[in-house]
Amino acid sequence: MTIARGYGTHGPTERLEPFAFERRTPGPRDVAIDITHCGICHSDIHQARNEWRDSIYPMVPGHEIVGRVSGVGAEVTRFKVGDIAGVGCFVDSCRQCASCRDGLEQYCERHLVATYNGRDHAGEPTYGGYSSSIVVDEAYTLCIPSSMTPEGAAPLLCAGITTYSPLRHWNVGPGSRVAVVGLGGLGHVGVKIASALGAEVTVLSTSPDKEADAQRLGATRFLLTTDRAQLKAAAGSFDFILDTVSAVHALAPYLKLLTRDGAMVLVGLPSEPASVPAGVLINGRRRLAGSSIGGIRETQEMLDFCAAHGIVADVEVIPIQQVNEAYERTVNGDVHYRFVIDMKSL
Repeated sequence: MTIARGYGTHGPTERLEPFAFERRTPGPRDVAIDITHCGICHSDIHQARNEWRDSIYPMVPGHEIVGRVSGVGAEVTRFKVGDIAGVGCFVDSCRQCASCRDGLEQYCERHLVATYNGRDHAGEPTYGGYSSSIVVDEAYTLCIPSSMTPEGAAPLLCAGITTYSPLRHWNVGPGSRVAVVGLGGLGHVGVKIASALGAEVTVLSTSPDKEADAQRLGATRFLLTTDRAQLKAAAGSFDFILDTVSAVHALAPYLKLLTRDGAMVLVGLPSEPASVPAGVLINGRRRLAGSSIGGIRETQEMLDFCAAHGIVADVEVIPIQQVNEAYERTVNGDVHYRFVIDMKSL
């Protein structure tokens, strides 16, 4: 065992504060990583505050992890000391179910081991990336392309794969008319990736001041969703809608924007359930679906795709001592578009 330093919380109303804990001794297939950067995902806030009602305390959040390899086990073949490596939303799975065999570990049917707020196969709690180091099996460790900055790459390990996976699964490409709901931590990366895939991208937002950013990020159109006239005019316009919003919101107005046989995919996870009138789906044979993150193979594919197209997240780098203030700013939408913690500040 080794001691890691980090920031954690002891309860849903407690602040994040310095916290020391044990990491396992690396085994023959393990990669030890000294963490240099970790993104702040809105799901970190949901989990830290027990808004999904499944939190384990004490908790060290963080699943957008980039760092430098400090040690490798004797059987590791893909990494060496000094490499830049990444860790996303999970660090293990059952490896035996149909989803795991298909490379879709994110849908593991037996035991997906979350990077934090989970339990490993021995039943011990997992701790995340707001920390100095982590030990991960090589099979669940990612190669960060050398062209990427670590701070720009970190959010891709959640925001990047969360948007890339449904875009690829629903075959978005040249000629696709795509709308992205919300221009935040997820949405801004989704716009970049959809544009790089060749789609015609529209941003759907309640914030008129985000129009210029939408265009800068690759959108060709901007629709203000508080304007009923704009919504009415856009009815039946889109083949695919990617809904990235994690706040509670109505879905029916967006579903009406789909063409016949169009699909709207949810990747944000509001804390309360939504109601959808059946007629809005039946009229037009529209589909409402959801998508999680991606498997390890697809996440590596996403990183390589983003590197080839010069895509990284737009970030604000902060010292870890500002993490509580960053949480409040994230909730208030006061970030363009992802906070990333510089772990040297530990």
